[in-house]
Amino acid sequence: MFNRLIKLPENNSFFLFGARGTGKTFLLKQRFKTSRALYIDLLAPDQNETYSLRPRTLSEQLAALGRETEWVIIDEIQKVPKLLDVVHQQIESSHFKFALSGSSARKLKRGGADLLAGRAFVNHLFPLTAREIGENFSLEQALTWGTLPRLFALETAEDKRDFLRTYTHTYLKEEITAEQVVRRLDPFRRFLVVAAQMSGLIVNFSKIAREVGASAPTVQTYFEILEDTLVGFLLEPFDESVRKRQRDNPKFYFFDTGVQRALNRTLTVELKPQTYAFGLAFEHFVINEINRLQLYAKKEYRLSYLRTKDDVEIDLVIERPGLKRALVEIKSTERVTEDNVRALQRLAKDIANSEAFCLSLDPTSKKIGEVSCLPWQRGLEEIGL
Repeated sequence: MFNRLIKLPENNSFFLFGARGTGKTFLLKQRFKTSRALYIDLLAPDQNETYSLRPRTLSEQLAALGRETEWVIIDEIQKVPKLLDVVHQQIESSHFKFALSGSSARKLKRGGADLLAGRAFVNHLFPLTAREIGENFSLEQALTWGTLPRLFALETAEDKRDFLRTYTHTYLKEEITAEQVVRRLDPFRRFLVVAAQMSGLIVNFSKIAREVGASAPTVQTYFEILEDTLVGFLLEPFDESVRKRQRDNPKFYFFDTGVQRALNRTLTVELKPQTYAFGLAFEHFVINEINRLQLYAKKEYRLSYLRTKDDVEIDLVIERPGLKRALVEIKSTERVTEDNVRALQRLAKDIANSEAFCLSLDPTSKKIGEVSCLPWQRGLEEIGL
């Protein structure tokens, strides 16, 4: 069992959104194991049918409960969006508090469902972080298989491959369509493969559209779907001008390196240190760690990347309220040299109110010019995570 970093509200209703398999149900059951709570699982066909046909059944159930029952847990709320109207009414008129889990808010919003207008706090759950895994953390395993909790109960590489392949097929390719988030499955399937191949790279919407046989606006919608279902996130380009940020193309990162490799059909390919693929996977992993940690800690950091007209790039620009901007270069090398940070040093001079970091596999902390070169885990702490 893992100690999750997310802090769920104690005295207020809340949403818990996360991709399938991130551990939402287990977390909620652990959170309320000592409480008298009503648990509703909308993945169960009979319960789904009951509440879909007659949402007010929930009100009638609650009316029969005593005050000793304080919490109501509804798993996969997006399956029956109309229940949110009942939840809203109960929050306003009764003592009940609600824990509402779901794999996406997209279907709720598209269906015009009431998202409770701030009456329920919104939280997100991701695959495990290195800190949550603790002393059993293995970077090699994390880069190869990802960190979805179910993987840690599987012992063989074959079982882990089968799990990830099944996950990408049944959830990403089938269930998202079953939720009526996308209407045409074939272009979306092709899109997932191309998106996995381009994970961590600047998105070219027109090029992807040609490859998958869809329009550029459709491809943009597909990326929005992946964001809304928490399967990945877009990393916007940095610019002092918000308007210019909106003009340039983002990068996209899948939420988990194992899922990305499964979609890219590279699970049987060994990730060897000092190769391009290993470096890309390490960058992918560290950026996901930073995003997860800052969201769990409610830091309100803004993440972006910087690329100049001369194709000189900074992997991550982190705008931290009340602190200097953190300019972060991520290197998988085990020995950081001046060559590794030369571009970072040059660009850092032109970005006001900033400090530069290089996070790597080099176990030795050092200062090269104005760049703090740190082992990646210590670097996360120095950045404020």
